[in-house]
Amino acid sequence: MTATEETRKPRGPRLIFLLPLGVFVALAAVFLIRLETAGNLEAVPSALVGKPVPAFDLPALEGVARPGLMGADLKGKVTVVNVFASWCGPCRIEHPQLIALAKDERIRVVGINYKDVPANAVRFLDELGNPYTAIGVDTTGRAAIDWGVYGVPETFVVDADGIIRYKHIGPIDAAGLEATVLPAIEAALKPLE
Repeated sequence: MTATEETRKPRGPRLIFLLPLGVFVALAAVFLIRLETAGNLEAVPSALVGKPVPAFDLPALEGVARPGLMGADLKGKVTVVNVFASWCGPCRIEHPQLIALAKDERIRVVGINYKDVPANAVRFLDELGNPYTAIGVDTTGRAAIDWGVYGVPETFVVDADGIIRYKHIGPIDAAGLEATVLPAIEAALKPLE
């Protein structure tokens, strides 16, 4: 074997060792971005804040004595729109905050049940309580896409004119309720006072 033949050996096996390094660099970049935003999911922009709610018409959740939900329903009163599912663990975490919000007579709380089995959604609400005055069933996820939902749970504050004023990504915990959601509701109520 000549020196030239030795230098022409395939380099394939060496590149396979670079693959883990590439994966590591990609993950490091993701973690760095998360650190920069301090894990704040609110840093994810929403193109719909300040715009009218999207047009949608969702049927009612069978087995629950609440009407369905459509875009036209979100005018006339400040409304909290919560996108939830029975299979969503974080939805259970935020549910007590939604129950508390539903007690405020100045607003209404409505739900969009996302890609769920109706019987499971009914059991979820029977177990935890039903804060929603209306529930629209989004079996295909089309309405959620129109709302710009990244994943469940997500919550929107809509003013009396049907304009989205705030978007909360992820579960609402007690601290988040006090720090961000309630101030957004109060701001949406201001023009009504």
